[in-house]
Amino acid sequence: MPGEVLWNAPVADHPVDALVRVPGSKSLTARWMLLAAAADEPSVLRGALVSRDTRLMRDALERLGAVLEVADGALHVTPLPPPAEHPAEPLEIHTGLAGTVMRFVPILAALHHGDVRFTGDDAALLRPMHAVVDALRQQGVEVTEHGEPGHLPLTVHGTGRLPGGRIALDASASSQFVSNVLLVAARAESDLELAHVGSTLPSLPHIDMTVQTLREAGVEASHHVDADGRHTWTVRRGEIRPVSVGIEPDLSNAGPFLAAAMVTGGTIAVDDWPETTTQPGDAYRDLLARMGGEVWREGRALCVRGSGEIHGIEADMSAVGELVPTIAALCALADSPSRLTGVAHLRGHETDRLKALAAELTKVGAHTVELEDGVEIHPGPLTGAVFESYEDHRMATAGAILGLRVPDLRVVDIGTTQKTLPDFVGMWLSMLHPEPAVDAE
Repeated sequence: MPGEVLWNAPVADHPVDALVRVPGSKSLTARWMLLAAAADEPSVLRGALVSRDTRLMRDALERLGAVLEVADGALHVTPLPPPAEHPAEPLEIHTGLAGTVMRFVPILAALHHGDVRFTGDDAALLRPMHAVVDALRQQGVEVTEHGEPGHLPLTVHGTGRLPGGRIALDASASSQFVSNVLLVAARAESDLELAHVGSTLPSLPHIDMTVQTLREAGVEASHHVDADGRHTWTVRRGEIRPVSVGIEPDLSNAGPFLAAAMVTGGTIAVDDWPETTTQPGDAYRDLLARMGGEVWREGRALCVRGSGEIHGIEADMSAVGELVPTIAALCALADSPSRLTGVAHLRGHETDRLKALAAELTKVGAHTVELEDGVEIHPGPLTGAVFESYEDHRMATAGAILGLRVPDLRVVDIGTTQKTLPDFVGMWLSMLHPEPAVDAE
């Protein structure tokens, strides 16, 4: 295909056996960066991810007036200054394709006195923003939408204040629509209560992550589910304490490497896997065990050993939707059909992941049926093909997983993995061809 950069995914000619260290969690890094920018005094973040998404977050916060500097291997964050008495000069923030930037930062921009215009990559202009606009308007913040309503580009006309109070929001399309409000709620003029009024609530662990980070920053935050299953969150106004925190490894990004153990019948250990965590990636432990892997802890590491067989799975993935591309790639290599459901919200990610998975897995030979809220995957003889990534980092890594067993599989734009994993290709090749041990004598 003219103009496209194709990466020949390497085939594994032996079982992998490697210790993998993945960088910090993108989700935690984004939350801590924003909370630190909204805090009362400077904070120190150790192990923060450096990737395209977090660079975009850093640029956004710096444009709003925060100062972020790397010193002694840690990210030091000096918070936003108080809002100016008179409106500042207009700003523009480019969100790239980062959901955390396009959904989290506009609420923070309301605390800036002046106009802040948000735009992004072409694909970002397709991602839903309705609930962000709705939340801002419920807080009395004027928002100008420059294109299709409920999408970028848009301008937040910040006045330096958020009144707080009650917000009713439909977050069926993304849990980020809840997290964005909660993260800055302590800076409002009164306590904030957020009620979810949508039909579904995807990726609840990501909201739990937000609540946990708030509590670690001294913010009083609570989550209530009533008898009818309706979710409400309350955040008390007050100070956001400065923090000195270490950020966990990104467990979702560990997934492709753990999957490599399953595909090759090898063993992968991921270092510093937390004992307890709010990261959705922790669900790999159960999912991979159900698919035929042996899963155990060894010291600080989580280990997965493949048996050489991969079993199909039926799973409700609503809480862990970001794991679907990795699990779907394994399902295409399984010995029985699979059905992954509960993830209609994946249509609003970097691409429509359900449509993309159905197209690309079928293209390589695994007949895949696109469901309203998921995919049904029927394995078959797989053959090489051009595997489109759709500018989606998790589609690109799904192609890499399949390429371990399928010769001549070429992934379009493997560089899109830099969104959350800066050196995916280098790590992948090191896993397949580790450096030999050096003789000490």
